Amino acid sequence: MALRSIREANFENQKVLARMDFNVELNNIGQVQEHFKLDVLKKTIDYILGFSGVKVAMLTHFGRPLGKPRTAGKPNGKNDPNYSVAKLVPAIEQALGRKVIFVSDCIGKNVEKALENLPSGSLLLLENVRFYLEEEANDEKFAKTLAKPFDIYVNDAFGVDHRNHASLTTITKFLPSYAGMRVLEEVERFDQILFSPKRPAVAIIGGAKIETKLPLIRVFEEKYDYTLVGGKVANEAIDQKIVFSEKVFLPQDFDSSLRLDIGPDTIVRYTQVIKTAKTIVWNGPMGKFEEKPYNTGTDALLRAVLESGAFIVIGGGESLTMLEEAGVMDKIGFVSSGGGAMLEYLGGKKLPGLEVLEA
Repeated sequence: MALRSIREANFENQKVLARMDFNVELNNIGQVQEHFKLDVLKKTIDYILGFSGVKVAMLTHFGRPLGKPRTAGKPNGKNDPNYSVAKLVPAIEQALGRKVIFVSDCIGKNVEKALENLPSGSLLLLENVRFYLEEEANDEKFAKTLAKPFDIYVNDAFGVDHRNHASLTTITKFLPSYAGMRVLEEVERFDQILFSPKRPAVAIIGGAKIETKLPLIRVFEEKYDYTLVGGKVANEAIDQKIVFSEKVFLPQDFDSSLRLDIGPDTIVRYTQVIKTAKTIVWNGPMGKFEEKPYNTGTDALLRAVLESGAFIVIGGGESLTMLEEAGVMDKIGFVSSGGGAMLEYLGGKKLPGLEVLEA
């Protein structure tokens, strides 16, 4: 998929709105847990700030705010302070290596004034765009208001590009728009593993929700040599008596009658396949890996994947947690920052946030 690249734009003396994906999980004391999602956005920021006179404001959603939403006509409405992106500033500064200045709104004069006063090399972080109902409603007037203070729009939020929201799609009607470095890399890697993988090619699909994972299994059933299925997805496929070709492997046994992990015979069978692979794509754990002893299958397959010597692509929220807990993030060929977006792209669906950036 060919996208308008950030490399085609001249950012000199321009005001840039960068749509990021800072929608990260926090621990019970309010600290960011998913540092990877922030770290991968540094390339885009560094590239843009390499131009003289440029000013950058970053925009993101964060969770699902409760309480009375803001509206464009009443920007001082009541919002849920638990979902203000102000609390993300320290983690973003650490990840990007830049001073980040929080702005308490994402539209209006506060944004314009903050842009005027922005010191060179610093960044603005605009308030949670989901404080406005118009964002998820993909309201055109709201998108135009978001765009008003800016000259150029950059989308580096691959993880939410499956959403047809104002700050992702309709805003491109009002500004010259480009894909950021991370979005370009995600698309390039996914096209590579879909259309020209080194063989044997193996897909590992786990996690939950057969309705979201089945299209992905079908794609890899057609394109790959083997697809290994585990987790709740496998249970649902078995219970629903879904029929696959001989290239799709379902568990032969489980840890117990609870079926919270794949069993020892399945682990042996799956690891034997993984050892032959030249390309491996993995989305979703093999069981309830966050609770011992149901991590056994996931851990065993992860060891086999790391020892395989294959080119490895892993993505999905639970998969990232698995990698971070194991401390092996840097040993994976490519780790996707997308969950639902990864599933939909590899499953053959058009992503609205990417369609509007097609070259």
